[in-house]
Amino acid sequence: MPQEKPDLRSLSEPVRFKRALTLLLMTLLLPGSAQIAAGSKKAGRWAWRVLAGIVALVIFVIVLSLIWRAGAINLMVSPKTLRFIQILLILLAIGWAALFVDAYRLGRPLTLERNHRLTTSIIDGVLIVLVMSVLIWGSTIVSTQRDFVASVFGNGKKSEADKGRYNVLLLGGDSGADRIGTRPDSITLASIDANTGRTVLIGLPRNMARVPFPAGTALNKKFPDGFHWTDCAENCLLNGVYTYSAEHPALFPGDPNPGVTGTKQAVEAITGLKVNYHVLIDLAGFRDLLNAVGGITLDVGKRVPIGGIGGPIKGYIEPGANQHLDGYHALWFARSRAGATDYERMTRQKCVMTAMLNQLSPTTVLTKFQGIAKASKKVVNTDIPAGDLGTFTDLALDAKKLPVSSFSAVPPLIKTGNPDFALIKTKVAEAIGKSEALDKSSDDGDGKKTNAPSNSTTKKATTPVKPGKSSSTPSKPGNDVDDVASICKA
Repeated sequence: MPQEKPDLRSLSEPVRFKRALTLLLMTLLLPGSAQIAAGSKKAGRWAWRVLAGIVALVIFVIVLSLIWRAGAINLMVSPKTLRFIQILLILLAIGWAALFVDAYRLGRPLTLERNHRLTTSIIDGVLIVLVMSVLIWGSTIVSTQRDFVASVFGNGKKSEADKGRYNVLLLGGDSGADRIGTRPDSITLASIDANTGRTVLIGLPRNMARVPFPAGTALNKKFPDGFHWTDCAENCLLNGVYTYSAEHPALFPGDPNPGVTGTKQAVEAITGLKVNYHVLIDLAGFRDLLNAVGGITLDVGKRVPIGGIGGPIKGYIEPGANQHLDGYHALWFARSRAGATDYERMTRQKCVMTAMLNQLSPTTVLTKFQGIAKASKKVVNTDIPAGDLGTFTDLALDAKKLPVSSFSAVPPLIKTGNPDFALIKTKVAEAIGKSEALDKSSDDGDGKKTNAPSNSTTKKATTPVKPGKSSSTPSKPGNDVDDVASICKA
């Protein structure tokens, strides 16, 4: 590094002290500027080039997110991108610390009085620790994100939208020591418009009997008249398909997850919809996930027991508006069966899903990401590939602005002991058609769809759901609901 000009040595000591502090402040605000002003201009210019490159990358991502939000998210959650960012942050921490050390040297600490030299040294040390801590912490967050994406999403096979919709099977169940969701406690198909994110939740009761399977599948050949107890020794109801399939892997050669595959096939045959992906949630671990995000706020319409059905009732979730529930209480709100029907519980589960959709803001996810990622790795199993994460995040952000409608294949319309599967398919198609009718499609000249309310009824239906307004359900929920939030009221 070049030495200072001789005339700088003639400066008074207070001026030299201010100069030393200024060089440190310059390095904090604009790394490399101290070197440009008083040291190696070559080193300073390299620091500026790195800084300019980072600014250019940030601007590129911002512009990309405005033009193609899903693409920007996919880019930012790619394991390769995350690894690059992680290494970059570590290198930036080292490089910035080196610039602070050099700026301290350029301040000529040996020419300062003892107190001023001590002050300069402390400030320089604090700034180095501060900058390195922030960047290393950032690299830790990025590493957690990378591990989360790799652990939960992995490299599943991409599935294209079917007839303009993504259909995602949501399964919830208790896990054992080495398994997750052996017998699903909750079975819901989320049908999502691939353009608008508008969602229909299709609830299927776990005790649905005689469920069919698609023609040509091994399960169809095994149970040509539907899955029921005259043909097998298992609990031959819809939630038993998972167990039966998992225990008969020979029916699914080479399939690493026959339980999910069998359940997907049953749901496809019941609803007439192609199932693109599944999300399997461990309800026992779901409590930790809800705690990680700070809980959810629900309207509780009636007293909900904690426990019961095979065990004592340990307490109650009392009715009331805007009840904030932690993970423990929210889990029992979703799964409690004591004093209620399975169908009421299905509706409560939809209320929890809707509350999470509305209340989990990007800010919440970002600030509590490490806790969410840690819990999610234990809670969630899915075949959604990492490459589609941006697509579904994008759709979720759109869905937050729209009401969620639903259809439940439950009594009195559907008799679960002897279901009319043709009627179920018809009602599912009607629910989806009604949802899609809320969005008038028009061509903007580029082949893209734009959405507009079709009439006054639509305007009312598309009023955004207010966060925090979700919850309990009537004891006899309807089969068709245009807005799940409307039945989640105290």
